[in-house]
Amino acid sequence: MSNPSYAHPEFLVTVDELDVLLASGGASVLDVTARLTGSLDNVAEERCFNEGHIPGSVFFDVPSAKGALSDQGEDLPWMWPSPEHVTEQLRQVGVNEGDKVVLVASTPRPEIDSGTMWCTRAWWTLHHMGVDVAILHGGVEGWAASGRPLETGAVTAERGNISVSVRGLEARATKEDVLAAINGGGACVIDALPADNFNGVDDGYGPRRGHITGATNVPFRSLVDGETSAFWPADILGERLAAIDRERPIISYCGGAIAATVVAFALALTGQDGVRVYDGSLMEWSRDDSLPMTDPSSNA
Repeated sequence: MSNPSYAHPEFLVTVDELDVLLASGGASVLDVTARLTGSLDNVAEERCFNEGHIPGSVFFDVPSAKGALSDQGEDLPWMWPSPEHVTEQLRQVGVNEGDKVVLVASTPRPEIDSGTMWCTRAWWTLHHMGVDVAILHGGVEGWAASGRPLETGAVTAERGNISVSVRGLEARATKEDVLAAINGGGACVIDALPADNFNGVDDGYGPRRGHITGATNVPFRSLVDGETSAFWPADILGERLAAIDRERPIISYCGGAIAATVVAFALALTGQDGVRVYDGSLMEWSRDDSLPMTDPSSNA
């Protein structure tokens, strides 16, 4: 990685590094672009991927409510999957044993960041299940901006042979973990949503607005360059993450545990171990009136 100031530069690859990996044949490039409908179906393969993708990449539908890295038996979307499910999904998109998986996404409007957070969500799951995985710094737009070509049309991969056996539950927090943290368990709980969500100004992700009581707000978009969708250099990330008490265990959440992984990934990138993501997030928490929430807008 070109910026050695990250504690873990291997978690990101540049377009130059991806070029080398593609030429060597040792990479599986998975495009996790999201264009979600109101019913949480992902239409990005037809509308985005087929219209222009990195040569050699394969579409990997992580964003759908019952997507490739979600537990199919849960009523909430994007809950932590089993290693057996992940194995089958990766084989379907051609990942083989020994491959380096590179996650890419398209973000034509970086100010809303619909790409980086899906890369970090996929990375968070795959990394903690033992897969050798990295994110393309700057995404598909960064690839194109470098003068490299895009291909069009649908892609079908030959079936791969990878096997995933690690469950990775140490990366996941439950409702009970969060409740214990805010009731004196010593963890630092981070809300990754924009400030207007945190403060109850915008609609919430369920019947109640605001944030989990005791949480600290670190908006996920503050960690990514709004023009390039690339993570800020380590010194800027350190400033943006300064509100987080790194001496305590950390749990991040958002609406559905997608944006929360941007914060978790940035922490990991800069050397923080042991971060957990609450995968039920506000979609679960806000619908249970027994769980404490704070809505600052109600006091305005």
